[in-house]
Amino acid sequence: MEIRISVRGLVEFILRSGDIDNRIHQASADAMQEGGRIHRMIQKSMGPDYHAEEPLLYKKSYENYDLIVEGRADGILDKYMDQPVSALEMGQSSFLPTERYAPMIDEIKGTYRELAKMKEPVSVHLAQAKCYAAMYLLDRHYPEVDVRMTYCNMDTEEKKFFDFTFTYAEITQWFSGLIEMYRKWADFECDWGLERTMSIKAVNFPFTYREGQKDLAAAVYRTIVHKKKLFLEAPTGTGKTISTVFPTVKAMGEGKVSKIFYLTAKTITRTVAEEAFNIMRSSQGLKFKTVTITARDKICFIDEATRNCNPVACPYAKGHYDRINDAIFDMLTHEDNFDRDTITEYAKKHEVCPFEMSLDMSLWSDAIICDYNYVFDPFVYLRRFFADGIRHDYAFLVDETHNLLERGREMYSAVLRKESFLDLKNKIKDYHPRIVSALTKCNSALLELKRECDEMKVYGSIERFIQPLDRLSAVMNEYLEDHSEGPFRDEILQFYFDISRFLTIYDLLDDHYTIYGEYAEDGSFLLRLACIDPSRNLSACMSRGVSSILFSATLLPIQYYKGLLGGDDKDFEIYAKSIFDPSRLGIFIGSDVTSRYSKRSDDMYYKVANYIHSVVSARSGNYLIFFPSHQFLEEVYIAYEDNFYDPDSTDILVQKSYMTEEAREDFLGRFSEGNSLDLSEIIHMDMEVVEDKNVLGFCVMGGIFSEGIDLKYDSLIGVIVVGTGIPMVCNEREVIRNYFDQKGLDGFDYAYKYPGMNKVLQAAGRVIRTSEDVGVVALLDDRFLQATYKALFPREWRGYKTVSTTSVNSEISRFWRGFEADLDPQKTTKS
Repeated sequence: MEIRISVRGLVEFILRSGDIDNRIHQASADAMQEGGRIHRMIQKSMGPDYHAEEPLLYKKSYENYDLIVEGRADGILDKYMDQPVSALEMGQSSFLPTERYAPMIDEIKGTYRELAKMKEPVSVHLAQAKCYAAMYLLDRHYPEVDVRMTYCNMDTEEKKFFDFTFTYAEITQWFSGLIEMYRKWADFECDWGLERTMSIKAVNFPFTYREGQKDLAAAVYRTIVHKKKLFLEAPTGTGKTISTVFPTVKAMGEGKVSKIFYLTAKTITRTVAEEAFNIMRSSQGLKFKTVTITARDKICFIDEATRNCNPVACPYAKGHYDRINDAIFDMLTHEDNFDRDTITEYAKKHEVCPFEMSLDMSLWSDAIICDYNYVFDPFVYLRRFFADGIRHDYAFLVDETHNLLERGREMYSAVLRKESFLDLKNKIKDYHPRIVSALTKCNSALLELKRECDEMKVYGSIERFIQPLDRLSAVMNEYLEDHSEGPFRDEILQFYFDISRFLTIYDLLDDHYTIYGEYAEDGSFLLRLACIDPSRNLSACMSRGVSSILFSATLLPIQYYKGLLGGDDKDFEIYAKSIFDPSRLGIFIGSDVTSRYSKRSDDMYYKVANYIHSVVSARSGNYLIFFPSHQFLEEVYIAYEDNFYDPDSTDILVQKSYMTEEAREDFLGRFSEGNSLDLSEIIHMDMEVVEDKNVLGFCVMGGIFSEGIDLKYDSLIGVIVVGTGIPMVCNEREVIRNYFDQKGLDGFDYAYKYPGMNKVLQAAGRVIRTSEDVGVVALLDDRFLQATYKALFPREWRGYKTVSTTSVNSEISRFWRGFEADLDPQKTTKS
């Protein structure tokens, strides 16, 4: 067995110490790219005996494994590098008897710091260089080696050197000690790997296979073997989570995958993934370590009002790096499931930051359950796994994939507000003249762009703004590196992050982007870099792994998602058949109602309210009603309350524009039988809870209650969808529409119809969650009867019925009577 670790990973893990301190500035992504330029500039200037980016490898053999430490030295200055070393030379005290000779190992770091203030190199930087020096001497057997730390100011290109000399014995003994410090970790990795692989080979599918489920699992396994992507439309009930997790775990047992990333858009789906791994651990004896990464703000121990990641504000940040490795080893040797509760328990025990601990536990986990952004976001992605740009044998399981399109656009887009430059300038004008000067030049460039923009303007180039913005970034970076405190430092830091994001995204611009300006509601001018087609960026992220499985219950039309999410003609696609009896779901389309803007009126709101009353009258129970907007919801709510609402038989819950996590849970909890919650905060009026009332949840389509919730059996018997889910017309949607029109595609479909229909499918998917469920879906918009919309229906909807305000009650009552033997007859209205 081979256990590999990079030189950088080794020194940063073993030799870290001290505090977490967000007052110490870290280089941004664009600064690191600039650092690459500095590396190349210095390397080219060093002459023919200087060997740049030289790969080095050290192997230490133990009883059950070989430990391999590898990396690339920035530079090695050695005129004898290409010559073999003879046994005689290896025994000499010097290559040249009359003068000293030693190779030089050069480690280069780009910085914006004022070099005159640097008194010594950063300790981990020097340790990295010393590792390369030891590895080189162990291979070449020179009696001495020179180590140089080269720091170069990326703005002025000024350089500062720190030089050290070590004997063969000094450097190799130091390196051996470092390796010995890592040995217990390597021993654990070896022992755990053997134990895990043996357990995986003994694991069987933990349930009786449902119809088609075995084929689904086999398709996932084949996709991993062929190193492709699979786009999987898997309706509710197909068991898509376990059907993707199980074959991927089996692939790990066969050495085809080294780590699994289970990626989600919402917290609830992370819980489902945790359950899948727990089931295999408890029922199959699987030895498998999983970590769930919870957002910093949600897992932090410090109150939001005083939260700050530095040793002054947070006791867990103070000395964190002195204690973290002991905390990791403690959890690693006692737990397999590193979920939120377990991480907080051990973090409190060892007094370390729980968020940073969760990131560190990912290094030792077989599967990582986390948000999309830890793989796809260029600013948040887990650099410890992906920064080297090498393709590793990782598998990406992307749950609720339909969310990845809009999330991908957001992650690879950027915006700056002109007025923010003026606001910051006015705040700091008495303290930071260099920054103020740079802000003024940026504002002038933005003013020129603003003058060209009426309501919205697409720009072919903004280079006249980028040049002064680059300069502002450099000036701010230099200030932040040299000052851990100072007037308005926090505001400068946040602004620096904003412009760094903009510049990083600007470097990614290609024909998948549109640059445009527009005005916010308050009249301020916004300059946007809009990623319209994120396929190239998402594909590049997925290419860091060996295979990606992208799955959702609503991935129609599949070619639309496949194209925009980075798939190609060689990748696979599957539409899994629903295991549920389609006759247990009644689909009813209202033919005399619509949510079109031109048709909205009091009469139309009354019609929608009448439909809701007719559907609920056919059978009492719990219903969710989804509207295209909060405004439309309010209008129908008023019409329903004025004409149909009976407080003795019905409770109404209304989704607010903002709801806390507790309020959301209370809202959903009301759909559970026998619930006795205090509803005064979430229901439209004070009331007492009465058993067996109808519960109507008025919600917004595409919002927090339209997906990711699992209401089984009588918790929910019907969903009413008002409108086709089409997004509101706005500059963003029109830019998307025009982009795809220019590509020869149907821009309206891409900007409006497909995203809207996905919201409809997600909302409708709340009804049937188990094979015993029976329920109805009412689609209230005559546009659903158009051929282009019906073409987007899942195959389970083929038996839909067309209804009107006069026939809907009788048709739905007829549907319910077909299940009288299975249902409570007291809840069905005869008609």
